[in-house]
Amino acid sequence: MGFWNKVSRFILTKRYLILICIAGVTYFLASQMQYMRFSNTEANLLPENHEVNIEYDHFLELFGEEGNLIILAVDDSSIFTPKIFNDWNALSKKFDTYSEIEMSASVGDIRKLVKNTETQSFDLEPLYSKRPETNEEVLAIKKELFENLPFYDNFLFNKKSGVIRTAIYMNKAIVNTAARKQFIFNVLNPEIEKFEKEHNIDIKVSGMPYIRTMNAQNIIDEIGLFVGLALGITALIFFFFFRSFRATFITLLVVSIGVIWAFGFIGLFRYEISVLMALIPPLIIVIGVPNAIFLINKYQQEVKKHGNQAKSLQRVITKVGNATLMTNITTAAGFATFIFTKSQLLREFGIIASINILAIFVLALLIIPIIYSFLHLPQEKHLKHLERRWIEAIVNWMERVVRHHRLAVYTTTIVLIIFSMIGVYMIKVSGSLIEDMPKGKQFYKDILFFEEEFGGIMPLEIIVDTKKEKGVMKLSTLKRIDELDETIEEIPQLSKPISIINIVKYSKQAFYGGKPEYYQLPNNQEKNWILSYTKNSTSNLKFMNNFVDSTGRYARITTFMKDIGTDKMEIIEDRLQQKIDKEFPKEDFKVTLTGKALVFLKGTNYLINNLIISLSLAILLIAIFMAFMFRSFKMIIISLIPNMFPLLITAGLMGYLGVPIKPSTILVFSIAFGISVDDTIHFLAKYRQELIANNWRIKQSVYAALRETGVSMFYTSIVLFFGFLVFTVSSFGGTIALGGLVSITLLFAMTSNLILLPSLLLSLERNIANKETLLEPGLDILTADDENDLSEDNDEK
Repeated sequence: MGFWNKVSRFILTKRYLILICIAGVTYFLASQMQYMRFSNTEANLLPENHEVNIEYDHFLELFGEEGNLIILAVDDSSIFTPKIFNDWNALSKKFDTYSEIEMSASVGDIRKLVKNTETQSFDLEPLYSKRPETNEEVLAIKKELFENLPFYDNFLFNKKSGVIRTAIYMNKAIVNTAARKQFIFNVLNPEIEKFEKEHNIDIKVSGMPYIRTMNAQNIIDEIGLFVGLALGITALIFFFFFRSFRATFITLLVVSIGVIWAFGFIGLFRYEISVLMALIPPLIIVIGVPNAIFLINKYQQEVKKHGNQAKSLQRVITKVGNATLMTNITTAAGFATFIFTKSQLLREFGIIASINILAIFVLALLIIPIIYSFLHLPQEKHLKHLERRWIEAIVNWMERVVRHHRLAVYTTTIVLIIFSMIGVYMIKVSGSLIEDMPKGKQFYKDILFFEEEFGGIMPLEIIVDTKKEKGVMKLSTLKRIDELDETIEEIPQLSKPISIINIVKYSKQAFYGGKPEYYQLPNNQEKNWILSYTKNSTSNLKFMNNFVDSTGRYARITTFMKDIGTDKMEIIEDRLQQKIDKEFPKEDFKVTLTGKALVFLKGTNYLINNLIISLSLAILLIAIFMAFMFRSFKMIIISLIPNMFPLLITAGLMGYLGVPIKPSTILVFSIAFGISVDDTIHFLAKYRQELIANNWRIKQSVYAALRETGVSMFYTSIVLFFGFLVFTVSSFGGTIALGGLVSITLLFAMTSNLILLPSLLLSLERNIANKETLLEPGLDILTADDENDLSEDNDEK
C-alpha cells in the first residue's frame, strides 16, 4: 500500500479517535487564548545588537524614556477669556494629581526667570500672581507671554498663530505598560471630552503615548471585523459555487477551529498582537477555504462518477491529499522565510503564520472526509454545479485560448512584461512612523495639526559627547551647539530645537532684566557672570538636567519631525551630518543622531532589505519543492514563470500608481508567491496523472488537467481574491495596500496558471514528458493503486 492509502485508511477507520484528539487540542489552545496580549511598545524593526539600537539604548541610559510626552492644544481665540483660560490651566493641574503623570506644563504653570542680585542667583517667579478675572488681565498675560518670553515659544504657544498648548509628561515607568492605555481611556479622554462639551471648544491631542494607544485600540477593533468579514464573504462565495448548506457549514467549521488554533498558538508562544499578527486569523480563513474547495469538489466529482462513498472519500485523501499538502507547504514556506529576517516582529509573524497554515491543512484533511463519512451521499442538486453552463463556458474558453491562440498569449505576456518593467523603475522606497495609520481617525488629523503648528510630534534626538566632564558648558561648545540649532531651524521638516542653548539664552535675558532682545548666547565676559548665577540657582539646575547629563559631558538636542519618508530623511540626515562634521571635530566630539522616529526609519530600510532576501529565499525554497516533485530543471522554470509573472505585473502597477515600497507592501510578494504557486502544483500534479492515463499524449493530458483542475482553481482564486479584498476595509494604509495588492496579484496568478502554464507545457514539454522525468522515486504522488485508478478513469472516459 502507498503512503496516502495508509493515511486514508487510518483517517476513515480511526475517525472517533481523531475527532476526540481534535477536540482536545482545540480545548487546550482555546485555554491559551487568555495569554494573548496586545503590544504596549513600538515595534522595533532592527535587531537588538544593531548599531542604531545600541545608540538609542545609550541615549535612554543618559536621559531616560523620551516618548512620554502628551500634548494638548487649542486653536481658538476664546481660550483668552477669563473662564476658559482659568479652566484650561485647572485642567492641567488636575492631570498633575494622577500618579501616572510626572508633571504637566501649561500657561498657568509658566515661571519667569528673574535675577536676584542679593543671592547672586536666578529665581523663578509665576507669570501672574493672581487668578485673572477680566479680559484685560488675560490679554495682559497673553502679551507678556507672546512678546517677552521667547523661551516658551514653540513649546507652550505658537507666537505666529496664537495657538497655546499644554505638555503632559507621563510617568516613564508606565509609558510602555497597560497602565498607559487605562489612563488615556479612563482619565485623559473623558476629561478632554468634558472640557470640550462644557466650553464648546475643540482640543487637539497628540504625542507618542497617545498615538500608540489610539492606534493599538484600532488594531483590536479591526481583528473582530476582519474575522467576521472573512468568514461571511468566503462562506457566501463558497455557497454560491456549491449551492450546499452542508458543504458550507463543514467548511466554516474547519476554518472556525483554525481561527481558535491561530489565537491559541499566539497565546501559547506568548507573542504580542501587532498589526501583522492581527492579520493571521482572517488569513487562515482565506487560505483554509481553498483547501476545503479542492477536497469537497473532488469528493463530489467522485460521487457523481461512481456513487461509492467509501471509494470517493479514499480517493479524496489519496489523490488530493498529497497535492494539497505540497501546496500548503509552499504557502507556509512563503511565510516561513520571514523567520530568517532579523526583525522580531516579522520572525514572530512568520512562525505563527506557517504553523497555522499547516494546521489548517491537517484540520481540513481530517475533518472533511470524517464528517462526510457520517453523512448521506450528496443529492443530485448539490452536484449540479459541476455541470453549470457558465463554468463550462469559462473552461471551454480557456481550452480554446490554449489550443488555438498560444502566440497571442505569449505576445500579451511579453508586452505586459515590458510595460511592468517600466513601472518597476518608477517605484519609490518610503516609510514613516505614521504613514500607514488610519487617516480618517481624529488622532491622525491632530498629528497633521501639530505638524503645521509646531513642526511635528515624532522626536529626533541629537547627543553631543564632549569626551570630557563639564565640557558642555564651555562657551566654544555652546557656540557649536547653537550653530547646529540654527541649521535645524532652517530645515522645514523639523521643529525648533530645544537644548541647553535655550536655557543659557534665557539666563542672559534674565540677567539683563528680562528684556527679550537679550535672548542670545553670552559673550566670554558675560559667560562667567551668568554661569556663576546659574550655579547658585537650584531651579535652573532642574531645567538643565533634561538637556545635560549629571557629569556635564553629554548634551541633548531635541527636535520634532514631520511625517517624512525615508528618502527625505536621508537628505535631512546628510545635511545635519555635514554641519556636524564642520562644527564638531571628531577628535574632540562624538555627535549621534537617534530617537524613536530615526530608529523606525532606519528599521524600515533594514526591513525592506531583509524582505527582499526573504522573497528570494521563498522562490528558492519553492524551486527546491518543484525539483523534488519533477526532477527536471525545465519543469522548475516552467512552473516558476507563471508565478513570477504576476509579481512583476504587481510591481509595475505599484510604480504607475505611486504605491511605494514599504514594509506593508513588500510583504505582498512573499505572501502572494507562496499562495499562487499552489495552483501550479495542483495543475501539474493532475497533469502528471493524466500523462500516465493517456499514454504520454501531451495535448490530451494538458486539456484533461485543465478541465478537471480548472474549476477548483477558478473557485479558489475567486475566494482568495475576495478574501484578501476584505483587508481593504481596514483604516490602516498598510493593511489596505496589502489586501489590495495581494488580491490583484492572485487574480493575475490565476490567469497565468490557467492560460500561460498550459501553453508553456504544450510548447515546451515534449522534451521532458517521459517516465524518467515524471516518475523519479522522490515524489510519491502516484502509487500502484493510483495508476490502477487512473486506468479505470481512462476506461470510463
